[in-house]
Amino acid sequence: MKNQLSFRFWILIGMIALSGFSQGMLAPVIAIIFEQDGVSSAVNGFHATGIYIGVLLASPFMEKPLQKLGYKRIISIGAIIVIIAFAAFPVWKSIWFWFILRLIVGIGDNMLHFGTQTWITSFSPIAKRGRNIALYGLFFGVGFAAGPLMARLIVIHEALPFMISAGMSFLVWILLFFIKNEYPERGSEPVSFFSTFSRFGRVWKYAWVAFFPPFGYGFLEASLNGNFPVFALRIGLDINAVSIILPAFAIGGIVFQLPLGILSDQFGRRKVLMWAMLLGFLSFVFAGLFQDVPVAIFICLFIAGMFTGSTYSLGIAYMADLLPKKLLPAGNLMCSILFSFGSISGPLFGGLAIQYLESISFFYMLSFMLLCLFMLLFAFKDTNHYGTQTDPLS
Repeated sequence: MKNQLSFRFWILIGMIALSGFSQGMLAPVIAIIFEQDGVSSAVNGFHATGIYIGVLLASPFMEKPLQKLGYKRIISIGAIIVIIAFAAFPVWKSIWFWFILRLIVGIGDNMLHFGTQTWITSFSPIAKRGRNIALYGLFFGVGFAAGPLMARLIVIHEALPFMISAGMSFLVWILLFFIKNEYPERGSEPVSFFSTFSRFGRVWKYAWVAFFPPFGYGFLEASLNGNFPVFALRIGLDINAVSIILPAFAIGGIVFQLPLGILSDQFGRRKVLMWAMLLGFLSFVFAGLFQDVPVAIFICLFIAGMFTGSTYSLGIAYMADLLPKKLLPAGNLMCSILFSFGSISGPLFGGLAIQYLESISFFYMLSFMLLCLFMLLFAFKDTNHYGTQTDPLS
């Protein structure tokens, strides 16, 4: 039984690693292709939000299919949608067709992540939940960091990155046939589009604080990738420096993903998240103070990534601590929704800050956001842990 659980866990982790790889490849490859074709930066930036819009559109509809089809099938369908979408990119090179494909990728990724997140949080014992979700975040981060390397293949043929990503995803998808399907724990009320929103309200009441770390991670990741290059060029850093500095945040997150997950199992999710937000806040403050020194920025972003690069996975684990099992599907959907809101709002506020607050460092905006999240965590009374066993409202 233990070996079966381990085998299933690592197949799910493999799916997440490939999902991260595909997402990490998609943004820079399309951005480079559009830039070479003379597409404006504004259109390029808007185009990149397509995947997150797809996530938001799909989220309210995910819970009922999961109850009906089970974890394995919902993950399998999501993976197939992503594979077909990637294979379709070379078929027709069009801004709007590619935007629709990005929406479809977002829908498929939502199904894939929703299924894997909920499955892992449901079968993970609470003493190892932080570790398991940290591994989830770690392998997604490694895949996401490796994805941009595919951009080099554009010089050989524009279709090559898309086809390789689709092929690799297909090979991992085949492994799903070797694991047994399971279904989420059912509550007494029927699952529907409207009842999902009812559960969202219940989930928010008891675990609202756990959804802000995923929001913060989405905000940081998207604004650093989308806004920092513009900010860096405006303060006089060259492109080579930017290309070296930018991965620092992701590398820091990869290095400390698992240690922070294990620490959260030992000392509590809220305490670890509070320290992560506080140290992340200080890291971005120092980045703002020494923004003219590339080495200092690299070190500050690496340290910020060490502590805040795990906030998505820690937020999921914290959410699972606060909710009963039958509310985990709705809770995982809320994590995805808040992450998407953060990913969309981060570049928006970052762009406004760079344009209208020229005398204030872009890094101070990020530090202020983390300070707000620290204060929310500090204000939350960490008393309603239900151990994912019973629903207080049932």
